[in-house]
Amino acid sequence: MPAITADTLTLQRIAAPTGPEVQARPVHSITTAPRGLEGEGFPVRRAFAGVSHAELDPFIMMDQMGEVDYPPFEAKGTDWHPHRGFETVTYVIEGTFLHQDSHGGGGIISDGGTQWMTAGGGILHIETPPESLVVAGGLFHGFQLWVNLPGRDKMISPAYQNLEAELVTLLTTPDAGALIRLIAGEIDGHRGPGSTHTPITVAHVTLSAGGRMELPWSPSFNALAYCMAGSGFAGPDRHPIELGQLALYGAGDTVVLEAGPSGPLDVILLGGEPIGEPVAHYGPFVMNTVEELHQAVEDYQAGRLGQIPANGLRPFRG
Repeated sequence: MPAITADTLTLQRIAAPTGPEVQARPVHSITTAPRGLEGEGFPVRRAFAGVSHAELDPFIMMDQMGEVDYPPFEAKGTDWHPHRGFETVTYVIEGTFLHQDSHGGGGIISDGGTQWMTAGGGILHIETPPESLVVAGGLFHGFQLWVNLPGRDKMISPAYQNLEAELVTLLTTPDAGALIRLIAGEIDGHRGPGSTHTPITVAHVTLSAGGRMELPWSPSFNALAYCMAGSGFAGPDRHPIELGQLALYGAGDTVVLEAGPSGPLDVILLGGEPIGEPVAHYGPFVMNTVEELHQAVEDYQAGRLGQIPANGLRPFRG
Protein backbone atom coordinates (compact mmCIF):
# COMPACT_ATOMS: atom_id res chain seq x y z
CA MET A 1 0.00 0.00 0.00
CA PRO A 2 1.42 3.44 -0.88
CA ALA A 3 2.34 5.78 1.95
CA ILE A 4 -0.40 8.18 3.02
CA THR A 5 0.48 11.85 3.03
CA ALA A 6 -1.84 14.02 5.09
CA ASP A 7 -1.93 17.66 6.12
CA THR A 8 -1.76 18.26 9.86
CA LEU A 9 -4.69 20.12 11.37
CA THR A 10 -3.69 23.30 13.16
CA LEU A 11 -6.55 23.02 15.69
CA GLN A 12 -5.70 26.53 16.81
CA ARG A 13 -9.04 27.09 18.48
CA ILE A 14 -8.40 24.08 20.71
CA ALA A 15 -4.65 24.26 21.29
CA ALA A 16 -4.65 27.99 22.05
CA PRO A 17 -8.18 29.33 22.15
CA THR A 18 -8.75 33.06 22.23
CA GLY A 19 -11.92 34.91 23.09
CA PRO A 20 -14.90 32.86 24.30
CA GLU A 21 -14.04 29.43 25.66
CA VAL A 22 -14.39 26.59 23.17
CA GLN A 23 -17.52 24.52 23.83
CA ALA A 24 -17.50 20.81 23.07
CA ARG A 25 -20.79 19.57 21.68
CA PRO A 26 -22.67 17.23 24.04
CA VAL A 27 -24.20 14.03 22.65
CA HIS A 28 -27.94 14.06 23.24
CA SER A 29 -28.89 10.75 21.61
CA ILE A 30 -27.45 7.43 20.42
CA THR A 31 -29.52 5.35 17.98
CA THR A 32 -28.89 1.88 16.57
CA ALA A 33 -29.36 1.22 12.85
CA PRO A 34 -31.73 -1.64 11.96
CA ARG A 35 -30.71 -4.03 9.21
CA GLY A 36 -32.56 -4.32 5.91
CA LEU A 37 -32.23 -5.13 2.22
CA GLU A 38 -31.95 -2.60 -0.59
CA GLY A 39 -32.06 -2.73 -4.38
CA GLU A 40 -31.95 -6.29 -5.66
CA GLY A 41 -31.30 -7.57 -2.15
CA PHE A 42 -27.97 -6.32 -0.81
CA PRO A 43 -27.70 -5.94 2.99
CA VAL A 44 -27.70 -2.47 4.56
CA ARG A 45 -27.86 -0.80 7.94
CA ARG A 46 -30.29 2.16 8.02
CA ALA A 47 -28.04 4.67 9.77
CA PHE A 48 -30.67 7.40 10.32
CA ALA A 49 -33.59 5.23 11.44
CA GLY A 50 -35.47 6.76 14.36
CA VAL A 51 -34.00 10.26 13.91
CA SER A 52 -36.33 13.14 13.00
CA HIS A 53 -35.89 15.12 9.81
CA ALA A 54 -35.42 18.31 11.83
CA GLU A 55 -32.33 16.79 13.47
CA LEU A 56 -30.97 15.38 10.17
CA ASP A 57 -31.57 18.44 7.96
CA PRO A 58 -29.99 18.85 5.35
CA PHE A 59 -29.51 15.06 5.14
CA ILE A 60 -32.31 12.66 4.28
CA MET A 61 -31.02 9.10 4.72
CA MET A 62 -27.83 7.06 4.86
CA ASP A 63 -27.30 3.32 4.34
CA GLN A 64 -24.20 1.39 5.28
CA MET A 65 -23.83 -1.18 2.49
CA GLY A 66 -22.18 -4.29 3.95
CA GLU A 67 -19.54 -4.89 5.13
CA VAL A 68 -20.24 -8.20 3.36
CA ASP A 69 -18.02 -10.91 1.89
CA TYR A 70 -20.05 -12.18 -1.05
CA PRO A 71 -19.81 -15.80 -2.18
CA PRO A 72 -19.74 -16.32 -5.97
CA PHE A 73 -22.89 -15.14 -7.81
CA GLU A 74 -24.37 -13.43 -4.74
CA ALA A 75 -23.23 -9.80 -5.20
CA LYS A 76 -26.16 -7.48 -5.94
CA GLY A 77 -26.83 -3.81 -6.67
CA THR A 78 -29.70 -1.66 -7.93
CA ASP A 79 -31.19 -1.74 -11.42
CA TRP A 80 -32.26 1.44 -13.25
CA HIS A 81 -34.47 3.69 -11.11
CA PRO A 82 -35.41 7.41 -10.90
CA HIS A 83 -34.56 10.29 -8.54
CA ARG A 84 -35.65 13.92 -8.23
CA GLY A 85 -35.04 16.75 -5.80
CA PHE A 86 -31.81 15.77 -4.00
CA GLU A 87 -28.28 14.35 -4.35
CA THR A 88 -26.97 10.81 -3.89
CA VAL A 89 -23.45 10.34 -2.55
CA THR A 90 -22.03 6.82 -2.91
CA TYR A 91 -18.76 6.19 -1.06
CA VAL A 92 -17.12 2.80 -1.66
CA ILE A 93 -14.58 1.85 1.01
CA GLU A 94 -13.75 -1.60 -0.33
CA GLY A 95 -14.90 -3.36 -3.49
CA THR A 96 -16.28 -1.99 -6.75
CA PHE A 97 -19.56 -0.59 -8.06
CA LEU A 98 -20.34 0.43 -11.63
CA HIS A 99 -22.52 3.52 -12.07
CA GLN A 100 -24.30 5.04 -15.04
CA ASP A 101 -27.02 7.65 -15.34
CA SER A 102 -29.33 8.91 -18.07
CA HIS A 103 -27.61 12.32 -18.14
CA GLY A 104 -24.24 10.95 -19.30
CA GLY A 105 -22.57 10.55 -15.91
CA GLY A 106 -21.03 7.42 -14.50
CA GLY A 107 -17.94 5.34 -14.07
CA ILE A 108 -16.24 2.90 -11.73
CA ILE A 109 -16.43 3.53 -7.98
CA SER A 110 -13.88 1.56 -5.94
CA ASP A 111 -11.60 1.52 -2.90
CA GLY A 112 -12.11 4.99 -1.42
CA GLY A 113 -13.82 6.58 -4.41
CA THR A 114 -17.03 8.62 -4.28
CA GLN A 115 -19.65 9.37 -6.89
CA TRP A 116 -21.74 12.46 -6.18
CA MET A 117 -24.85 12.60 -8.34
CA THR A 118 -27.15 15.61 -8.38
CA ALA A 119 -30.56 14.31 -9.42
CA GLY A 120 -32.05 17.79 -9.59
CA GLY A 121 -35.12 17.90 -11.83
CA GLY A 122 -34.89 14.22 -12.66
CA ILE A 123 -32.57 11.39 -13.60
CA LEU A 124 -32.43 7.62 -14.00
CA HIS A 125 -29.39 5.68 -12.80
CA ILE A 126 -28.02 2.23 -12.02
CA GLU A 127 -25.42 1.05 -9.49
CA THR A 128 -24.35 -2.55 -9.94
CA PRO A 129 -21.35 -4.79 -9.13
CA PRO A 130 -19.06 -5.68 -12.04
CA GLU A 131 -19.12 -9.14 -13.60
CA SER A 132 -15.81 -10.04 -11.92
CA LEU A 133 -17.23 -9.45 -8.41
CA VAL A 134 -20.41 -11.33 -9.21
CA VAL A 135 -18.56 -14.37 -10.60
CA ALA A 136 -15.74 -14.61 -8.05
CA GLY A 137 -17.41 -13.08 -5.01
CA GLY A 138 -15.49 -10.84 -2.65
CA LEU A 139 -15.64 -8.10 -0.06
CA PHE A 140 -17.87 -5.05 -0.48
CA HIS A 141 -18.34 -2.14 1.93
CA GLY A 142 -19.67 1.33 1.29
CA PHE A 143 -22.23 4.01 2.05
CA GLN A 144 -24.96 5.87 0.26
CA LEU A 145 -25.97 9.25 1.63
CA TRP A 146 -28.90 11.36 0.41
CA VAL A 147 -28.35 15.14 0.64
CA ASN A 148 -31.39 17.38 0.29
CA LEU A 149 -31.54 20.29 -2.13
CA PRO A 150 -33.27 23.56 -1.22
CA GLY A 151 -36.47 24.33 -3.07
CA ARG A 152 -34.72 26.78 -5.40
CA ASP A 153 -32.44 23.98 -6.66
CA LYS A 154 -34.74 20.97 -6.77
CA MET A 155 -35.36 21.28 -10.50
CA ILE A 156 -31.82 22.17 -11.62
CA SER A 157 -30.12 20.15 -14.34
CA PRO A 158 -28.62 16.83 -13.20
CA ALA A 159 -24.88 16.69 -12.62
CA TYR A 160 -22.19 14.15 -11.74
CA GLN A 161 -18.94 14.39 -9.76
CA ASN A 162 -16.42 11.55 -9.90
CA LEU A 163 -14.24 11.88 -6.79
CA GLU A 164 -11.46 9.31 -6.99
CA ALA A 165 -9.76 8.29 -3.75
CA GLU A 166 -6.63 10.30 -4.51
CA LEU A 167 -8.68 13.52 -4.77
CA VAL A 168 -9.95 13.32 -1.18
CA THR A 169 -8.27 15.75 1.23
CA LEU A 170 -6.32 13.82 3.87
CA LEU A 171 -5.85 15.38 7.30
CA THR A 172 -4.33 14.21 10.55
CA THR A 173 -4.36 15.52 14.11
CA PRO A 174 -1.12 16.86 15.63
CA ASP A 175 -0.51 13.58 17.50
CA ALA A 176 -1.22 11.53 14.32
CA GLY A 177 -3.89 9.62 16.24
CA ALA A 178 -6.59 10.34 13.65
CA LEU A 179 -6.79 10.20 9.87
CA ILE A 180 -9.58 12.28 8.32
CA ARG A 181 -10.64 11.75 4.72
CA LEU A 182 -12.46 14.98 3.87
CA ILE A 183 -14.84 14.29 0.97
CA ALA A 184 -16.75 17.58 0.96
CA GLY A 185 -16.94 20.77 2.95
CA GLU A 186 -14.40 22.37 5.27
CA ILE A 187 -12.58 21.37 8.45
CA ASP A 188 -10.14 23.73 10.18
CA GLY A 189 -9.53 25.70 6.97
CA HIS A 190 -9.06 22.63 4.75
CA ARG A 191 -11.57 21.84 1.98
CA GLY A 192 -12.67 18.58 0.44
CA PRO A 193 -13.13 18.15 -3.34
CA GLY A 194 -16.91 17.65 -3.39
CA SER A 195 -19.02 20.57 -4.63
CA THR A 196 -22.21 21.17 -2.62
CA HIS A 197 -25.32 23.33 -2.99
CA THR A 198 -25.61 24.21 0.70
CA PRO A 199 -22.85 24.30 3.35
CA ILE A 200 -22.14 20.73 4.53
CA THR A 201 -19.21 18.59 5.63
CA VAL A 202 -18.77 14.89 4.82
CA ALA A 203 -15.75 13.02 6.22
CA HIS A 204 -14.49 9.51 7.03
CA VAL A 205 -12.55 9.52 10.31
CA THR A 206 -10.27 6.73 11.56
CA LEU A 207 -8.97 6.95 15.13
CA SER A 208 -6.20 4.62 16.28
CA ALA A 209 -6.77 2.55 19.43
CA GLY A 210 -7.09 4.90 22.40
CA GLY A 211 -6.89 7.95 20.15
CA ARG A 212 -8.90 11.07 20.97
CA MET A 213 -9.90 13.92 18.66
CA GLU A 214 -11.38 17.35 19.32
CA LEU A 215 -12.37 18.64 15.91
CA PRO A 216 -13.40 22.25 15.17
CA TRP A 217 -16.99 22.31 13.91
CA SER A 218 -19.14 25.14 12.60
CA PRO A 219 -21.60 26.27 15.29
CA SER A 220 -24.27 26.71 12.57
CA PHE A 221 -24.00 23.02 11.53
CA ASN A 222 -25.63 19.98 13.05
CA ALA A 223 -23.23 17.10 13.76
CA LEU A 224 -23.73 13.34 13.35
CA ALA A 225 -21.16 10.58 13.81
CA TYR A 226 -22.00 7.09 12.55
CA CYS A 227 -19.81 4.21 13.75
CA MET A 228 -19.08 1.88 10.84
CA ALA A 229 -16.37 -0.21 12.51
CA GLY A 230 -14.86 -0.66 15.96
CA SER A 231 -16.06 0.97 19.14
CA GLY A 232 -15.30 4.02 21.22
CA PHE A 233 -16.83 7.11 22.76
CA ALA A 234 -18.60 10.25 21.49
CA GLY A 235 -18.82 13.65 23.14
CA PRO A 236 -17.09 15.16 26.16
CA ASP A 237 -19.06 12.85 28.46
CA ARG A 238 -17.74 9.76 26.59
CA HIS A 239 -21.00 8.14 25.50
CA PRO A 240 -20.16 4.58 24.33
CA ILE A 241 -20.66 4.00 20.60
CA GLU A 242 -20.18 0.85 18.54
CA LEU A 243 -20.75 -0.57 15.07
CA GLY A 244 -24.11 0.49 13.65
CA GLN A 245 -24.75 3.33 16.09
CA LEU A 246 -25.27 7.02 15.36
CA ALA A 247 -24.31 9.78 17.79
CA LEU A 248 -26.29 12.99 17.41
CA TYR A 249 -24.54 16.01 18.89
CA GLY A 250 -26.03 19.15 20.38
CA ALA A 251 -24.82 22.73 20.04
CA GLY A 252 -21.18 23.77 20.32
CA ASP A 253 -18.10 24.36 18.20
CA THR A 254 -16.04 21.17 18.61
CA VAL A 255 -16.81 17.48 18.03
CA VAL A 256 -15.14 14.99 20.36
CA LEU A 257 -14.50 11.35 19.39
CA GLU A 258 -12.38 8.70 21.10
CA ALA A 259 -11.48 5.16 20.06
CA GLY A 260 -11.65 2.31 22.55
CA PRO A 261 -8.45 0.65 23.78
CA SER A 262 -8.81 -2.57 21.80
CA GLY A 263 -8.68 -1.26 18.22
CA PRO A 264 -9.37 1.56 15.78
CA LEU A 265 -12.67 3.42 15.47
CA ASP A 266 -14.07 4.25 12.01
CA VAL A 267 -16.75 6.93 11.76
CA ILE A 268 -18.66 8.75 9.03
CA LEU A 269 -18.86 12.34 10.31
CA LEU A 270 -21.52 14.64 8.85
CA GLY A 271 -22.82 18.13 9.40
CA GLY A 272 -24.50 20.97 7.60
CA GLU A 273 -26.56 24.11 7.85
CA PRO A 274 -30.24 23.13 8.04
CA ILE A 275 -32.25 24.09 4.97
CA GLY A 276 -35.31 24.64 7.13
CA GLU A 277 -37.93 23.85 4.48
CA PRO A 278 -40.81 21.35 4.47
CA VAL A 279 -39.84 17.88 3.24
CA ALA A 280 -42.15 15.60 1.27
CA HIS A 281 -40.44 12.23 0.70
CA TYR A 282 -41.81 9.33 -1.31
CA GLY A 283 -39.51 6.53 -2.45
CA PRO A 284 -36.84 8.00 -4.78
CA PHE A 285 -38.30 11.54 -4.72
CA VAL A 286 -37.63 14.29 -2.15
CA MET A 287 -39.62 17.46 -2.66
CA ASN A 288 -41.23 20.24 -0.60
CA THR A 289 -44.90 19.39 -1.11
CA VAL A 290 -47.13 16.38 -1.76
CA GLU A 291 -48.26 18.02 -5.00
CA GLU A 292 -44.65 18.09 -6.18
CA LEU A 293 -44.35 14.39 -5.36
CA HIS A 294 -47.43 13.62 -7.47
CA GLN A 295 -45.85 15.59 -10.32
CA ALA A 296 -42.58 13.67 -9.96
CA VAL A 297 -44.38 10.32 -10.21
CA GLU A 298 -46.37 11.54 -13.21
CA ASP A 299 -43.23 12.84 -14.92
CA TYR A 300 -41.41 9.56 -14.31
CA GLN A 301 -44.28 7.51 -15.71
CA ALA A 302 -44.36 9.78 -18.76
CA GLY A 303 -40.61 9.32 -19.35
CA ARG A 304 -39.72 12.92 -18.55
CA LEU A 305 -37.05 12.04 -15.98
CA GLY A 306 -34.78 10.51 -18.62
CA GLN A 307 -34.34 7.40 -20.73
CA ILE A 308 -32.11 4.38 -20.24
CA PRO A 309 -29.30 4.65 -22.81
CA ALA A 310 -29.44 2.15 -25.66
CA ASN A 311 -26.11 0.66 -24.53
CA GLY A 312 -26.83 1.19 -20.86
CA LEU A 313 -25.41 -0.97 -18.08
CA ARG A 314 -27.41 -3.98 -17.00
CA PRO A 315 -26.96 -6.07 -13.86
CA PHE A 316 -24.82 -9.16 -14.53
CA ARG A 317 -26.80 -12.15 -13.34
CA GLY A 318 -24.52 -14.98 -14.52
